[in-house]
Amino acid sequence: MFESLNARIAVVLVVLGLSLAWTMPNFVNTSGFWWPTQDKLSYGLDIQGGLHLVLGIDVDSAVEARIKKMSYTMKQELLKEKKVTLGEVELLDAKTGRVRVNFNPADKDAVVSYMEDSTYGQGRNFQTLEVKDSFIESRFYEAEMRVFKKSLVDRTIETIRNRIDEFGVKEPTIAAQSDSRILVQLPGVQDSNQAKELINKTAKLAFMIWDPEFMQGTAKFEELMTWVSEVEAQQGFALGKDNLRYSDYIKKMDEALKDRLPKDRVVRFQKAENAKTLEAGKIPYVLQADAMMSGETLNDAAVTLDQIGQPIVVFSFDAKGAKEFGELTTTHVKKQMAIVLDGVVQSAPRLKEPITGGRGSIEMSGTGDRQKTMDDANLTAMVLRSGALPAELEQLEERTVGPTLGKDSIEKGKFAGLIGGLLVFVFMIVFYRSYGVLADVALGFNILMILAILTSLKATLTLPGVAGIVLTIGMAVDANVIIFERIKEEIAKGAGLAGAIKEGYARAFTAILDANITTAAVCVVLMYFGTGPIRGFAVTLLVGIITSMFTAIFFTRTILNLVVGKLKLNIAP
Repeated sequence: MFESLNARIAVVLVVLGLSLAWTMPNFVNTSGFWWPTQDKLSYGLDIQGGLHLVLGIDVDSAVEARIKKMSYTMKQELLKEKKVTLGEVELLDAKTGRVRVNFNPADKDAVVSYMEDSTYGQGRNFQTLEVKDSFIESRFYEAEMRVFKKSLVDRTIETIRNRIDEFGVKEPTIAAQSDSRILVQLPGVQDSNQAKELINKTAKLAFMIWDPEFMQGTAKFEELMTWVSEVEAQQGFALGKDNLRYSDYIKKMDEALKDRLPKDRVVRFQKAENAKTLEAGKIPYVLQADAMMSGETLNDAAVTLDQIGQPIVVFSFDAKGAKEFGELTTTHVKKQMAIVLDGVVQSAPRLKEPITGGRGSIEMSGTGDRQKTMDDANLTAMVLRSGALPAELEQLEERTVGPTLGKDSIEKGKFAGLIGGLLVFVFMIVFYRSYGVLADVALGFNILMILAILTSLKATLTLPGVAGIVLTIGMAVDANVIIFERIKEEIAKGAGLAGAIKEGYARAFTAILDANITTAAVCVVLMYFGTGPIRGFAVTLLVGIITSMFTAIFFTRTILNLVVGKLKLNIAP
């Protein structure tokens, strides 16, 4: 087919038309009329500016939360399967996952056997370190800890990516820097505060049983209020004082009250009805840490209106979560269950009957401003829908790249490309005359195709990508030089111009293909192992290799066959 000149001309025209169509939106506003595509090249952080963050993952807290969840499951399983009442499960070292499980001496064999055969998740979890008459000390296997940490980072990255996708940032860079650090780059972000709030919002949903001994209206509740006031006065800390965050505040409060509260009890707070912030007014709740369920199995969340027209967030679980939620509500029926989001109690409905349908709702605490309540509900639903972060994040580094730097970078990149292209144009015309003009036209076509392909791939153009394009300009005429030299050799041997052109392309093809395959192989390696700008450079260069093969071998040969074969013009290099 492609031996036919007409067919090759048709292919060139189709490729040219598609390239123009896909490149046009980058230079002309096509939103006012129909056009095949509205896609444009996205620019990276180093060109258009944006937000650069390095976030640290609180691995120790995640391990502690996992142990608490596992302890609840272990108690339930031992009681159900072996009629054994397990004692307290203590976390001794979060870095290794070392725990101490307490039990009655009579239950020693049953508990030890259970711990050694425990398969919470996949595979055996615990390695036995020490066994006594009343306790066993175990730790996670090292392989188990590695898998858990990797899973923690992967889930955190995926959750952040989901949130950023809903935030509307094009081509963000979200990657692991270590087993506890994540790099986030958001090109073109103007409202950095909103982006940081969305990323850092822990949005950990938990369902915890409210200890009836400390419910409002009881003497113990009044005593609890006194304890909270005494702790703040004696230890000199308060929510919001010296920028004390709520998460740190409740940790300090739990530590201060651990000797006054029963085992496995924690204190969480609800915003008072007429208070605008927690600092202005908060109500303490004593919740059972050993009777809880996290929101990790949350399936969906959305905003709707209740019977009186107030916005609420409704959510549903997957099959596993629905079963776990059903068991929790069945075990503690007739009690009150607190719905806790980011450590803040949102509501505490009474469990009149078991909830086995896997659906629930969060009532938004109103401030009198209906629009603000609706906005809060939408943000809460979006965060829950995007996924709850498996661990708290700490902001380790923040940089805001301004558009001025990006503008300077673009101008310098354009200038470098212009100078490089001009040098190549002049060189080819001086050495190859009319053939050099053809090579220069092919070079322009090549750049057009690169921009079209990058636009269609919705790629992000970074400074290394600009460097890849500039490098492609220098490399693109390589194949033409080889072909033109082969044509010269054939003419020197006495071949006619048409025959020299045919033989020149045939003899040069192998050398051109080999050279481009080796460069493409390096690009593939860079794409596979590289991240961010390195991958951008590799993608741009690989696209340039493909387009230069087309323009140098297919396009220029078609034009030469048209000029020499059809138009009968006698031009030689």
